Amino acid sequence: MAGIPLYFVDLQDDLDDFGFEDYGPDCDSMRITAFLDIPGQDNLTPLARLEKYAFSDNVFNRQIIARGLLDVFRDFSNNEEDFLTVMEIVVRLSEDAEPTVRTELMEQIPPIAIFLQESRPKFPTAFFEYLMPIVLRYLTDVNNQVRKAGQEALLILLEQDLVAQSDIENKVCPILLDLSAPDSDDEYKVEAVNIICKMASMLSRTTVEHMLLPRFCELCSDGKLFQVRKICAANFGDICNAVGQEATERLLIPKFFELCSDSVWGMRKACAECFMAVSYTTSPEVRRSKLSPLFISLISDTCRWVRQAAFQSLGPFISTFANPSSAGLYIREDGTLSIRPPAQDVNSNPCQPSNNITVMSSSANAALSGSEQPMEIKPESSTEETSAEVHTKLSEDLNKNSWEESSDCCASPGEDMSGLCQGDKTAAGATEGTKESSFPGLSSGLPPAEDVFNTFLYWRPPLPDISQDLELLQFKAEKHNDACSVPCNNCVASNEIKKVLESLQEHIDDPDVQAQVQVLSAALRAAQFDSVGDCDTKKVEESGDNLQNKMILDETVVSDAACNQVQGDTLSSPASQKDISDQSSTSVLKSTDSEEQHRGTSVFLKKEQENNPPFEDDKSKLQDIIPQPLLDQYLSMTDPARAQTVDTEIAKHCAYSLPGVALTLGRQNWHCLKDTYETLASDVQWKVRRTLAFSIHELAVILGDQLTAADLVPIFNGFLKDLDEVRIGVLKHLYDFLKLLHADKRREYLYQLQEFVVTDNSRNWRFRYELAEQLILILELYNPNDVYDYLRHIALTLCSDKVSEVRWISFKLVVAILQKFYANSASALGLNFINELVVRFRHCSKWVGRQAFAFICQAVVEEECMPVDQFVEHLLPSLLSLASDPVPNVRVLLAKALRQTLLEKAYFKSVGNPHLEAAEETILALQSDRDQDVSFFATIKLKQDNMDNVTIEKQN
Repeated sequence: MAGIPLYFVDLQDDLDDFGFEDYGPDCDSMRITAFLDIPGQDNLTPLARLEKYAFSDNVFNRQIIARGLLDVFRDFSNNEEDFLTVMEIVVRLSEDAEPTVRTELMEQIPPIAIFLQESRPKFPTAFFEYLMPIVLRYLTDVNNQVRKAGQEALLILLEQDLVAQSDIENKVCPILLDLSAPDSDDEYKVEAVNIICKMASMLSRTTVEHMLLPRFCELCSDGKLFQVRKICAANFGDICNAVGQEATERLLIPKFFELCSDSVWGMRKACAECFMAVSYTTSPEVRRSKLSPLFISLISDTCRWVRQAAFQSLGPFISTFANPSSAGLYIREDGTLSIRPPAQDVNSNPCQPSNNITVMSSSANAALSGSEQPMEIKPESSTEETSAEVHTKLSEDLNKNSWEESSDCCASPGEDMSGLCQGDKTAAGATEGTKESSFPGLSSGLPPAEDVFNTFLYWRPPLPDISQDLELLQFKAEKHNDACSVPCNNCVASNEIKKVLESLQEHIDDPDVQAQVQVLSAALRAAQFDSVGDCDTKKVEESGDNLQNKMILDETVVSDAACNQVQGDTLSSPASQKDISDQSSTSVLKSTDSEEQHRGTSVFLKKEQENNPPFEDDKSKLQDIIPQPLLDQYLSMTDPARAQTVDTEIAKHCAYSLPGVALTLGRQNWHCLKDTYETLASDVQWKVRRTLAFSIHELAVILGDQLTAADLVPIFNGFLKDLDEVRIGVLKHLYDFLKLLHADKRREYLYQLQEFVVTDNSRNWRFRYELAEQLILILELYNPNDVYDYLRHIALTLCSDKVSEVRWISFKLVVAILQKFYANSASALGLNFINELVVRFRHCSKWVGRQAFAFICQAVVEEECMPVDQFVEHLLPSLLSLASDPVPNVRVLLAKALRQTLLEKAYFKSVGNPHLEAAEETILALQSDRDQDVSFFATIKLKQDNMDNVTIEKQN
């Protein structure tokens, strides 16, 4: 009984008595079927013996029978009466009181069902009458393991399309609906919603929409169990894909808003992870107007894990805005990118602002403001101008108005920030018209606004409230909207965000809260930009300049140690907003004493602004393909502060999704991503650069040859000199990148290809192997002279590599080079190369080199890469001379080359061929070789021919 568990008692003893003791426990089914067919001392038939052990008092006997049921069915499937008897035994066995037996039985149901499907002509209704009721009954079994086995079996049956549609609608779905009812047991409900979500993708759209979707929507709002809501959130994208766009927008999107504002952060994190799948099933209007603001709320969540998941999904979510007609590219069925004809390219599209602005408060926002419900604001009018036109107007208005006017046009902090622009960085452009400080008394101590403000200062911690002046702008905006008869519904959304920003002031020291304030401010500006409209642009931008100067001055206050106390008093004071504004102004006046402390920073910022004018920099980031706040958040992923407050690998996620974002924006908007790509290419983490290196060839396809040569080639050159972990990404797609360059630019890399031979670690042989594979493809990109002058040396060097795998792939490279020469009528170069091969390998002092020569000759004949007369004249004599080589390994390869390749060619089979006699003599010599392997490979083909002849004679 060696190797057999001790717990097998009755059946195990009988198996041992019949000589099955050598089988292991994993061969139970084989042992059982063999045992049942052997007549025993008990004088029982196989069927009776099966029934005896199936209902034995020993539980392990019943387990063995349940485990071997598939083979039992196969043995008894020839007789219908015996088959039905076995099926009755299965039904009785399914009612076993031991959970392990029921579990073993359920694990065998799917393979048995597949077998019955194959044998359907014999037993058309066996599965539906006997096995399907067992599966359904086990879904409500009292034992947890049995229920899980039943659920897994059901999913397999549905995936294999073995369950009838009528059974799904009349039997499966009603059970799942009962288990997921509000008054159902908690454990059953969690399991039921899990299986509903998993089976949705396997059912028809009609079945899911009419039977499962209403219950799924109820479960999304289950207030009793957060586990139920979490499962719904994790599988939300699959449900949306199963029911389609119409049902998703009508029923599921409102539930998705609720889950994104759930008080449990795990729900919000799950929503962020499936955001792309949800967006994929919605219309462009819903995606832009509702899902984009909702995603901004997830990025600004108070929980770091939610923000981390949101930033990881940001790139994929942006990719759902892709429009092939706009990008000028499309993806073929094989997954490769292709360029559309120029006539179909769309170089510029009119700005399409969102019709709906949806503001969703996160969990922390809900806790602070007492609201968890999403709020949808639908403005009745939207601007028709492009982004460029809007910013041109902004610049003109700024230059026409004085600072006295702008000081009277301030509103609340949220409205001021939202009135600047849709994007995060557009506020910098609004400061170009600023020529002097709005505080005359401080004009000598502080540089002008255009010299101070940039994106670095923008992402600093939030500033004290200055709402006194800002209320004036709100009043004027409302008055102006009344005059124009245009309702400013977005002001409601702005007020909601303002309340959240004000409530977060007491936690401003927390880095996570600071990151949230930054993102909420960006969303606030985007919302207010749509609400103000064209007729407000002038006043809003002037107020933006005024606020920007105050932000800069207040940051000076923050940097001063003496004024920090004043700022703290201001934030904690219970006084009215007027008192807060007064205290803020007082702190600004006191900040004149700290002029020397911030002078260095001001000078540095001034130089930065001179090199990069703010308005031009922000204008270059404008586009109309995706909502600007989304792009701004994506561009901010390279900010070092994000690595501290969100995720240490956020830059890697940015690099990973960058080709998808670039494809979405199209090559006409590459300027929006250029700086970000260059930042990622110089990132200190080699994983970030490695990610870019693996995708640079795809980005080159997206950008085209001109942008590739201007912007990608310098980065590509930098990757060539990087670490091996980065260089391998470039090397794996070297051919794909080089073929996109112009011939003159491509030729410059001939000098650099040999640098790939040298690696940081000489043991990294796979690097050299990849180089040889790429060189085989690269040969078609260069003319024969360039191949001979540059690539030939690399190939010969790789042929002498220490690793055999590198040498064998390099021999194929040598053959490809020969084929290149003769295919382009460069026979002189080919002849020179052949002579070099003979000297280098045929007369090599090491047997490995001589063996390589035999392999190269065999490959040359197989590929027919050179004329036969050239081969027999220049290579065949040297090849046949290897028959006298002292090393058997060389003679073995020679025998293979002659017997399996050379003599099979029609040229050597022709009668009267002068070279045939020499080849046959060499074969005869090898057949009588003293080494058995050599003689074997020299005669194996002849033996095979003799066997074929004998077979033919027997048939005759």
